[in-house]
Amino acid sequence: MSRTEFDYSGRIARAQAALADRGVAALLASVGSDLPYLTGYESMVSERLTMAVIPQEGKPTLVVPELEAPRVDPRDGLFEIRPWGETEDPVAIVASLCGGPARLAIGDQTWSVFLLGLQQMMPGTVFQSARGISELLRLRKTAAEVDRLRAAGAAADRVVGRLADMRFTGRTERSLAEEIGHMTIEEGCDAAEFAIVAAGPNAASPHHHPGDRVIAEGDSVVVDFGGTVDGYCSDTTRTFHVGPPSAEFVEVYEVVKTAQQAGVDAVEPGAAAQDIDAVARRVIDEAGYGKWFIHRLGHGIGLDVHEDPYLVDGNEQVLEPGMTFSVEPGIYLPGKLGVRIEDIVHCTPDGGERLNNSSRELRIVG
Repeated sequence: MSRTEFDYSGRIARAQAALADRGVAALLASVGSDLPYLTGYESMVSERLTMAVIPQEGKPTLVVPELEAPRVDPRDGLFEIRPWGETEDPVAIVASLCGGPARLAIGDQTWSVFLLGLQQMMPGTVFQSARGISELLRLRKTAAEVDRLRAAGAAADRVVGRLADMRFTGRTERSLAEEIGHMTIEEGCDAAEFAIVAAGPNAASPHHHPGDRVIAEGDSVVVDFGGTVDGYCSDTTRTFHVGPPSAEFVEVYEVVKTAQQAGVDAVEPGAAAQDIDAVARRVIDEAGYGKWFIHRLGHGIGLDVHEDPYLVDGNEQVLEPGMTFSVEPGIYLPGKLGVRIEDIVHCTPDGGERLNNSSRELRIVG
């Protein structure tokens, strides 16, 4: 799959229309996912500034370090390339491309040193977050984008299948996380983005960093990982148990599985993001574990692992076809165990389509 299949000219045209609607003179996209979304070029993250200047009208310009310019595909002249040499000031170049005082939208992940430099050079200019514009552009995925997400999800499912046949006992969390990364690439992802392996009491920490704890019989093991296909992310979680589980663990597991199914079943166009969270949370509350479900139900996914829409109380965003997000309830009993089950779900005109299809039944491993 190649990013050249995406309609970059259409994306830029939509961005420029959004700028015009909001009275914003230009969008400035640096590190982060807005730049590859709009241009197909992913910047190297360094102290050297790379920034696309997308004006309300006319051709965009990509300001890029001269030594990195050979990496750039201009997409048949879709944008100009302005390489800058080591003795030039790239911030001044961007400021000159923006013209006089205006209102500019700048990417949320832009390094502060560059924003501060632009503010100093352009004292009459108002800078605002580009999130409102990028959210508008990226919130609803096209069929081509969903295909990438589906492929990334299928690769993750194949890794889960391999994990179910592996021996966990005697391994450290870190060694298993490293192997998951290797398997993620073997199963078709371009890159492995992250892997959480949390065993025993560590499973009660949702974002535990895999360490040297040796996995032992009696442990619950939360495995949360993801990779990318052509830039689009996967993110799935399954919880395993080493050896026979306790009655308490089985009960917690069944509550989480029921809540996750309820959340997926509630997905449909017109539902509010917060309502999906509420449906799943109600299952856990009614089972008596509500105080131990300590995070939102889910997050959007695309070029970023975490992006809009967020399934959380207070978010009245209405779901629409093309939106993709995780549904991942969890229960975390401090000092004892944790359970989380996570799938990526695509909102279709007919409801929710799971993009992860590995078994959600309790897996007992050795």
